[in-house]
Amino acid sequence: MAGRIPDAFIQDLLARSDIVEVIGQRVELKRAGKEFKGLSPFTNEKSPSFFVSPAKQMFFDFSSGKNGTVISFLMEYDRLSFVDAVEELAQRAGLEVPREGGFDQRLVLDGPLDALAAAERFFREQLKKHDGAKEYLKKRGVTGETARTFGIGVAPDAWDALARLFPAEQGLTRHALDAGLLIEREGREGVYDRFRNRIMFPIRDTRGRVIGFGGRTLANDPAKYLNSPETPLFHKGRNLYGLYEAKQAARAALPYLIVVEGYMDVVMLAQHGVHEAVATLGTATTREHLNLLFKQTSKVVFCFDGDRAGRAAAWRALEQALPEIHGLRECRFLFLPDGHDPDTYVQEVGAAAFRARIEQAEPLTAFLLAELAKQADLETLEGRAKMAALAKPHLAKLPEGPLRSLLADELSRLTRLSQSQVEALAPLSESGSEAAPAGFVSQPRSNGAARFPRRALRILLEMPELAQRAEHLAQIAAAPFPGAAALVEAIEFFQEHPDYRAAHLEHHWSGTPKGVALSRLLMDEGLEIEGGALETQFFKVLTDLRKMALSAQFTALMRQAADRPLSAAEQQEVQGIQLELAALKANAVEP
Repeated sequence: MAGRIPDAFIQDLLARSDIVEVIGQRVELKRAGKEFKGLSPFTNEKSPSFFVSPAKQMFFDFSSGKNGTVISFLMEYDRLSFVDAVEELAQRAGLEVPREGGFDQRLVLDGPLDALAAAERFFREQLKKHDGAKEYLKKRGVTGETARTFGIGVAPDAWDALARLFPAEQGLTRHALDAGLLIEREGREGVYDRFRNRIMFPIRDTRGRVIGFGGRTLANDPAKYLNSPETPLFHKGRNLYGLYEAKQAARAALPYLIVVEGYMDVVMLAQHGVHEAVATLGTATTREHLNLLFKQTSKVVFCFDGDRAGRAAAWRALEQALPEIHGLRECRFLFLPDGHDPDTYVQEVGAAAFRARIEQAEPLTAFLLAELAKQADLETLEGRAKMAALAKPHLAKLPEGPLRSLLADELSRLTRLSQSQVEALAPLSESGSEAAPAGFVSQPRSNGAARFPRRALRILLEMPELAQRAEHLAQIAAAPFPGAAALVEAIEFFQEHPDYRAAHLEHHWSGTPKGVALSRLLMDEGLEIEGGALETQFFKVLTDLRKMALSAQFTALMRQAADRPLSAAEQQEVQGIQLELAALKANAVEP
């Protein structure tokens, strides 16, 4: 199999590709100032909210929440793999895609993502010659086409089948360890495979990159399913199995997403034509899951077994969903007949009947009230009072809006309290706001947004050439302020690559927490950038961060002086800091 494409080639390809030209051949675009706009190719909108920026060489779709480079656009719109998208762009540019090494030769890895991609190829190759695994999948009803769609493979029944792909002498073992593929032996040198004798289900992020695996045992292992451990790339509470495949199968906006509990549920639903299913990864539904789901659709249907365990899982999902239900968002609950899970039920009744059940799924408020009513006798005063008390914490979780008012009205009818009395039971919660992305912490507007790294990075993405004039970077990075180090890293990136644009940094940081934060920052419509003052604002941030760093350094030295006399070198350092701060105060704009 072909080896890895060098990152330097991808960056060069991004620089050579005209994103407006490529997207303009697929989407009707009209100039809007410095950008181009059109109707979203991913939703059925009537007013244009899809923008292409020649300066950043990126696209932004505020209707679907998608954004990225010309490569990620081709992956989303043309439903290409990453490699196929790169090859198409290279062909347009008249370039040959270079390869480093090969699957059958030495692996060339830059990190855990490459190790995971290599492992997926290995597991798929192993499936071709593993009769037991093929027989198991056949018995479960999985076709070869479905197995290919989901990248299903098998881990051999050996302690080092995968480990041999990542020899320590080539420096590759660390990447596989960081990816959660291998485990270090206790008390002695060496590693062994985490997954052995298991059907392997690759777990992808929303870009289609493998970030982890789920493995179903082929033996009598007490751990029937085994997931990858938590890594910088993979978080059970933030990722969903099958979301990438659901997006790929959708011809337009997803009408809804169905949340199920198992890998095989997702696989068999898709095989029967119900492509909108995703699964949690051995954990209860989290608010992070819900945020991820609602970025793709406005309607989420939780599908559980109808037994006590299924209803308990549904209740936990409801508690997480309440703070996230606002605007057009909708949650429903579907309980299957006893003895069935989505896998067996769709095979028995077919896709049409399954979809009919989805349309009849119970609304969130109906499920909430029905479950609470089971605990209170509404025919008595005491029962109605208990109902009001039980409902109080759940009503408080709902954001202010029509649904909260309507729920309060229904509780008023059931408890015979006035609506104002019901509302008084549960004042609005102030804890529902979403945390800012790591590394770029939002600050109160009253503090002056232009002073903070988040604002400066946004300006830098508009005008990467400003990086060439930025100085004192080590000092700025030491500022005790969230995002300062990330801002400096971005500045250094553009200093090293003067011709690069925002798209190149987005690719460089992809698959990291900084990449996630950068993607959100680029889509933040609330952060206005005023044209004429960009340069002044940018250098004002750098100046303020230098002041913070110097002040922190000065404070640390003064604390030392309270405990002991400062050395001659430290006294000289104090004087130097005071001079620098005085100079910065005299010139409050230029660094």
